[in-house]
Formats: sequence, structure tokens, C-alpha cells
Amino acid sequence: MNDELQHLKNLGKTSAQWLHAVGIHSASDLRRLGAVNAYQAVRTRGFRASKVLLYAIEGALLDIHWNDIPPERKDDLNKQLDAKAPRKNS
Repeated sequence: MNDELQHLKNLGKTSAQWLHAVGIHSASDLRRLGAVNAYQAVRTRGFRASKVLLYAIEGALLDIHWNDIPPERKDDLNKQLDAKAPRKNS
């Protein structure tokens, strides 16, 4: 099987399967959604993906290894994710 997602940097079989399960089948799908929305879709679907998937997706979009993403960008991704998280009533 020729899986376009698996040809992107940082994405392997499992991450590609998770992305397919949420309707992301190509690099253009991934670009359209962005890393935060794609990661959130995977987590919302119930997959137990760590934050490394968030960084891996961002790295795939930038064509760099996820570990080479600057800390400031990782912080920004985390802030975007936190802003999208449902608020819990106290």
C-alpha cells in the first residue's frame, strides 16, 4: 500500500492509521487542518497519542524532525491546544 502520510517525515504506520481513522488521508488534508486540529481529532477519537504526535505532525508539515522544532513553537502549539480544550466546570 502506498500511503502518502507515511512518506512524510516523522509519521509512521501507527500515526498514519490514526490520521486515516479521523479522515485525514493526504498531506493536503493535514495542511488544511493543521497540526493542532489533526492532533485533537486523533485524541477525540480515543487514540492514546502523546504530545509527541502533535510535534510529529507539525514537523511533517515543516519537513523537519519533530525534535528540531524550536521550544517556542512547541509552546505555541501547546497554547493553541489548551485554548481549544473544553473548559471544566469547577
